[in-house]
Amino acid sequence: MLPKDPVMLLSFINMKLRDQYDSLESLCEDFNVSKEEIIEKLKTIDYIYDNEKNQFK
Repeated sequence: MLPKDPVMLLSFINMKLRDQYDSLESLCEDFNVSKEEIIEKLKTIDYIYDNEKNQFK
């Protein structure tokens, strides 16, 4: 289960992307969550996914 709090979610997602996943798509597939849902939630705290760096910044 993913953290509900956007700041905790950011930390969790970026850690997973750095350590385990080569793309946001693969992470979302493994956690069975919508990529758009993650993107929208993190957008509320002004973080955008960077495909090149494979992280939210």
